[in-house]
Amino acid sequence: MPPVADLDEVASSIADGFSLTRGGPLHRLQVRFGAAEDSYTRAIRRATVVTLLAWLPLFLLSLAQGVAYGDSVKIPFLRDFAVNVRFLIALPILILSEPGIDRRWRTLVLEFVRSGLVRETKLSSFQRLLDKVTRLRDRVLPEALMLVAAFLPSLLMRDSELLIGGASNWHVASQGFGTISLAGWWFKLISQPLFRFLLLRWTWRMFLWASFLWGVSRIDLFLVATHTDKAAGLGFLSEGQRRFSPIVFAGGAVMAAQVGNAIAYEGATLSTMKFVLVAYGVIAVLVLIAPLLVVTPLLIKTKKEALLEYGRLVTRHDQLFHEKWVECRRAQSEVLLGNRAASSLADLGTSFGVVRDMSVVPIDRATLTSLATAAALPMLPVVLFATSASDLLRIMLRMLA
Repeated sequence: MPPVADLDEVASSIADGFSLTRGGPLHRLQVRFGAAEDSYTRAIRRATVVTLLAWLPLFLLSLAQGVAYGDSVKIPFLRDFAVNVRFLIALPILILSEPGIDRRWRTLVLEFVRSGLVRETKLSSFQRLLDKVTRLRDRVLPEALMLVAAFLPSLLMRDSELLIGGASNWHVASQGFGTISLAGWWFKLISQPLFRFLLLRWTWRMFLWASFLWGVSRIDLFLVATHTDKAAGLGFLSEGQRRFSPIVFAGGAVMAAQVGNAIAYEGATLSTMKFVLVAYGVIAVLVLIAPLLVVTPLLIKTKKEALLEYGRLVTRHDQLFHEKWVECRRAQSEVLLGNRAASSLADLGTSFGVVRDMSVVPIDRATLTSLATAAALPMLPVVLFATSASDLLRIMLRMLA
């Protein structure tokens, strides 16, 4: 087996330049304008430009038509929780998260080689898989379909915003351009499709990651069921999903802001909207776990085979142990017993216990907690806003009692 340094060199040469975010027609366009380098400075610049494009015209147009603030409408622009949170908080997060998540994905890809999960004889298959995923990432059709999907709701749906209902708001004008204000048109045709496109791109990247995991699970990986991560050596994949906490937080912030609008302006209550908040948290966590499910069949197979193999080994070991120490007969072969103490019995039993407790989904509790917290955190301001001071005090006293 080559030394670790050689493995690192092999891994780096195979996965050099692998990325799930730096590709596709839009990326090539950004490269042409010098805005697509993989650095946080460039990401900050892109986030600033896109945020200004989505939010600033809305503010200026609503200001020009007298619906940015004041009492001319029930929901003026600056008091619309949903639109301001979506474009000033969630949208930048979707862009600023790209470099960190992409680096983590590359680290996980390298780990398959560095840890020896990909055997030396399978390195060429691993490289072909990376090339296949990269070609899929660079295709024009997926981004074209995402653009259509981003704009289609704006063309087909009459209402610009959900959970606003019939309350007068900055989206609607009393005269000119039908019933939609100038700011409403910009929101409908520019800002909202732009936000949808960014969400769809992250969905596409998750699909690419799931495709990679599916492909790598078809390679003859060197999995060991007794690995202490209780995932046969694939436990490191959980860390990759944890890095999606900012994306989950961004989605939660948008949902919480929309619910805040419904409570503040439509008379909804926290009890009537709690299902929406809880449903988002559950769905967000399940969506983030879903890519890891593609390796579940491989882990199930590994666990089943290991249970039989270690079961036979434990049975034979226990038989030899019984013959030697209980029946006081010399076993024909003492190699399996290791040393002459009972520790070998405990060690083998521990290994079998690890196999028995092995998870078939490489996700750990810390990652689940991180994702759930990221989904729930944006809901806290809504809960505080919708709960009276007396009710909060009563809840606190009950918790302290």
